[in-house]
Amino acid sequence: MAILTVNAGSSSLKFSIYPTLDGAVLPSILAGSFEGLEPGGKTELRYAYQGVEHAEYFVDVDQDPFLAALMHLKELLLGIKDLPPIRAVSHRIVHGGAEFFQPIISTSATLEKLSAMSALAPLHQPHSLDGVKAFSQVFPDIPQVLCFDTAFHKTMSTLETSLALPKEITDQGVRRYGFHGISYQYIIGELMESSNKARDKVLMAHLGNGASLCAAIDGKSVATTMGFSALDGLMMGTRSGSLDAGVLMYLVERGYTHDQLQDLLYRKSGLLGVSTISADMRKLRSSSNPLAKEAIELFIYKIIREGGAMIGCLGGLDLISFSGGIGEHDPILRSAVCKKLAWLGVELDEKLNQEATQHLTLNISTPQSRVEVWVIPTDEGVMTAQEAITLLRSQGVS
Repeated sequence: MAILTVNAGSSSLKFSIYPTLDGAVLPSILAGSFEGLEPGGKTELRYAYQGVEHAEYFVDVDQDPFLAALMHLKELLLGIKDLPPIRAVSHRIVHGGAEFFQPIISTSATLEKLSAMSALAPLHQPHSLDGVKAFSQVFPDIPQVLCFDTAFHKTMSTLETSLALPKEITDQGVRRYGFHGISYQYIIGELMESSNKARDKVLMAHLGNGASLCAAIDGKSVATTMGFSALDGLMMGTRSGSLDAGVLMYLVERGYTHDQLQDLLYRKSGLLGVSTISADMRKLRSSSNPLAKEAIELFIYKIIREGGAMIGCLGGLDLISFSGGIGEHDPILRSAVCKKLAWLGVELDEKLNQEATQHLTLNISTPQSRVEVWVIPTDEGVMTAQEAITLLRSQGVS
């Protein structure tokens, strides 16, 4: 059988098909995405199957764009011969709150509880839950498995999750949760198979449009840079990262509304806000605008600054890994970060560093380096597929 993994956004849908065999997830055999799912948009479907890439466009004015896309997806899957039957649809859900720390099969009751957490991840949670509901409608006989980005951080201590606020507020669930957990779970699993230091003091860097760091010991999360929301910690593509709360009070005093603040902090800050050009690191690298250079330098500085806190929580460092769109594909950034960590005994093999752009798990440190440095191409899809098959097998479903 196979697991269909999906990640729904406001105007996009990414999907992959992973065959399974005896509880193990095999490499994806079909992957693609829908873009342009906003109302009135022209939907583009792109997918690759058996090494062949396909693209098509369609407009369905009589139906919700997302539902129309799912109907097209269903037709696509039914039309492919020899495709294993889909046993479950596995969804990445950003926020599980203080209740959901394990994958679950979706029910109306759980969706209602998760919907109440939408304010904690306003750019992700509502769209993900709408996706679950839509898939339930189009694939009514297939279980919908929910996997939570916050779950990996359930091992963090109370000291790490606590905020210095009055008890009547923290009793409402206002605490640090951490995110990118599905990615970190995959990364630490890859490291466990590749390095003898994976159970020691590990710093994982998930660097992309969303960016965070996670400190782990014995493969378990002990600290992370994202907290109550996905705004905390590192500067990101369009998100501000950690911000003095006084800045928000200053802006409120000058008339900013809730929606304006949300738009500012989630969509107009970070690399885009500082550079005024783009949230895309590749575009910033190729730009001669001094603000582009300033944005890159600030991004690196924030990694070092926040990384220092993570290393402090670990009590040292034995291994650092880079993942995510920037972490996996920007050797200049990896080199800059490692040079600033040279005082810890980090020594990069620049030749290997330049080669580590081919979607391969690779140790890019020198044999003399006291700290191992790895590039780990993350794969949240295969992780959510594995979580789904494990859940089904635990319930006696083969």
